[in-house]
Amino acid sequence: MSLVPASGIGRYWARSAKIIRFARHGCTNRPFFHIVVMERRKCQYQPVIEQVGTYDPIPNEHNEKLVSFNFERVRFWLGSGAHLSTPVAELLGVSGLLPVHPRTYMAAWRQRQQEETKLGEAEPLMSSGDTESDVSGKEAHK
Repeated sequence: MSLVPASGIGRYWARSAKIIRFARHGCTNRPFFHIVVMERRKCQYQPVIEQVGTYDPIPNEHNEKLVSFNFERVRFWLGSGAHLSTPVAELLGVSGLLPVHPRTYMAAWRQRQQEETKLGEAEPLMSSGDTESDVSGKEAHK
């Protein structure tokens, strides 16, 4: 007797949609993600098919966010028709396996804009402070 498709094994499981995505592990306020392959319709906490990498979003003492991939298995699953979640697609784009994801460009553009506005706000304060010291310095020499 064959297993019913709802059991997760059998004929349905072989053809069901797969996705490569994050599965959150770690503690409160200290996330750590496993990059896993699982069925698309399942929750991130249900059993996975395979773990293909890890991601630590908290910077270490060298200000690095650590990512590891098993590129051979990622290529296998992509070749088998697995889908990618957006955060995993961004990491694979930054790592060089895929083209850079458009959200990566947008995030970099926003960060540049924020830095420029911060620098733009700081310059008038510094330039006004410099002119006052120059004026007071000239008065002292008179």
